[in-house]
Amino acid sequence: MAVSNVKQEDNLNLQSITWGDLTWVNIEQPTEKETEYLAEKYPFHPLDLDDCLSRIQRPKIDKYREYIFMVLHFPVFHKEARVTKASQISVFIGNDYLITLHNGNLKPLVKFFKECEIDEESRQENFSEGSGYLLYRIIDRLVDYCIPISNKMLDNIEDVEDRIFSDTKRSQIKEISVLRRDIISFRRIIWPMRAVIGSLEPNVRRFSKMEMAVYFGDMVDHLDKIWDALDEYKELIEGLNDTHDSLMTNRTNKVIQLLTIISTMLLPATLVASIWGMNINLPFQETANSFIYIVLIMVSIICGMLYFFRRKKWL
Repeated sequence: MAVSNVKQEDNLNLQSITWGDLTWVNIEQPTEKETEYLAEKYPFHPLDLDDCLSRIQRPKIDKYREYIFMVLHFPVFHKEARVTKASQISVFIGNDYLITLHNGNLKPLVKFFKECEIDEESRQENFSEGSGYLLYRIIDRLVDYCIPISNKMLDNIEDVEDRIFSDTKRSQIKEISVLRRDIISFRRIIWPMRAVIGSLEPNVRRFSKMEMAVYFGDMVDHLDKIWDALDEYKELIEGLNDTHDSLMTNRTNKVIQLLTIISTMLLPATLVASIWGMNINLPFQETANSFIYIVLIMVSIICGMLYFFRRKKWL
């Protein structure tokens, strides 16, 4: 029977789980202390350790004789900014170890480590086939975590669509812009990940006791589905933006049309008032009901213009 062990290093943000010959070292919020510890215990290149502390690394795989180093990005939705941002995870994988370094905001990874930490059966299931299989289990959970984020994005798009057609008097351009930014950010995260995860299986094959091609192929299919969904969301939001612009333009045209008609109808009345306001002798000026006559002339002209506009179907 394999021996299991769970421990945490003093003064370090480092926890480890050992089952049999395989050790999973999990480091949250890595600092120079943790990278110095790794440099003492493992044959890692200094540049790889520096990359673990960098927040601007692109997803990549660096292959060495004794280990493989990779940087992966996964989406995390920030409620305050209302945008999906990338969270970096750095991974070192060797024959008898797997080391993950991350910020601690990837909930599936944190939950999976705690699950293996407290459950002996989970350790046996995930550790028994080698570090390559354990890596697959971690990345598969993180990829699956992208699906509810993607579904929530679709729900938001549908909500905006309903509001566009139910409340044409209120502009939804801000909501559309926020969703467009979110989709672009998500696509920027997923695009480089497809190539990196697609090339994982041949590289980690030597660290697994079983054939992993089918497992990694299924994970790549999930990524492709997410990318296809993001393509669809991009087209949807662009279509909603065009529809919103058309509705707002049509509303603006109606308002301008109404104001133009009102101005046109008031123009003859203004002309009549200006003429009868001059200091010259004009008809009806000397009568007691001159004001009523002038008003009737204005009303007659306006009614005639309204009749003309109706005949022309401008109203």
